[in-house]
Amino acid sequence: MLLFGTRGRVTVAAAYRPGENSWRRLPSAGPAGTFPPYHAVWTGSEMLVWGQGLAKGYSPRTNRWRNLPDSALLRVHQGFGLVVWTGRQMIGWGGGCCGDAFSDGVAYTPATNRWSPLPKSPLAGAQRPLGTWTGRELVVFVGGFDPDGKPWPARLARAAAYNPTTRTWRRIAPLPEPRGGANVVWDGREVLVVGGATANAAAPRLTRVGFVYDPATNRWRRLPPMESGRVNAVAQWSGKQLLLWGGQTALDPKGGTVAAVPAHGLAYDPSANRWSTLPPAPILGRIGPTSVWTGRDLIVWGGDAVTCGKNGQCTTRHFRDGAAFRPR
Repeated sequence: MLLFGTRGRVTVAAAYRPGENSWRRLPSAGPAGTFPPYHAVWTGSEMLVWGQGLAKGYSPRTNRWRNLPDSALLRVHQGFGLVVWTGRQMIGWGGGCCGDAFSDGVAYTPATNRWSPLPKSPLAGAQRPLGTWTGRELVVFVGGFDPDGKPWPARLARAAAYNPTTRTWRRIAPLPEPRGGANVVWDGREVLVVGGATANAAAPRLTRVGFVYDPATNRWRRLPPMESGRVNAVAQWSGKQLLLWGGQTALDPKGGTVAAVPAHGLAYDPSANRWSTLPPAPILGRIGPTSVWTGRDLIVWGGDAVTCGKNGQCTTRHFRDGAAFRPR
């Protein structure tokens, strides 16, 4: 498991070996970029780290970083909202900051060491789009409102799929109920969308009900409800189940403590179409941890706990611990 982050104005990285239960520090990638956080993908031989002002590749074999080529394609963005690894390319789409919400994308191909723009998409812009790689296409789901809360024109799609082989987009059925902060996982046949909050910017609420999208039929169906809503959680596909851990179980727009989930997670089994509760983790619940599926274990690490007073002042605790869960 490779981790990348910042400390002050420098980058820090570390590697965790599950078999030895040990950490080792990796060399720094250099000065931190302008707008962290960063996206990171594993190519099978390299960790590619990408954020505004920073584009690097780390090789465990040589224990060295390399600079990815500079490109004018990256300079107009303050970070892409959705980044995936296709097996051949790292693709970023959407993103933005403040009053901007982008609807374009870019791809980096390690074999040629080049960046290339994606074809124009039919989608409305999104700072934080939802999506995943299906093994054939990048599927993207966006909301219906721009950063100012105004509806996007009806001519713009709320969902689309991009095929890197044909370099074409196609419109697909949108989410039955648009939401933000959800987790999206590909289970090998269908796209699972769980957790998150409703898209009402004035009064968002967490939702217990998720959805499943079948690319073969272009149809959605509802999932059974979870025990509670969750946002800012992590999710991984184990090969049999969707494993969900961390996040918030309540939103408090008027101030007060921001509730974090208990130390237990949830699992969804598509074959039984039901949720079950995971055993409590030996660490505190938290929002926004890092997670990875190793092939045998779900590893979660880091994350934050945020406490806000009624005066609107918030304090953040950054965790530096983690835990591993092995399903039966």
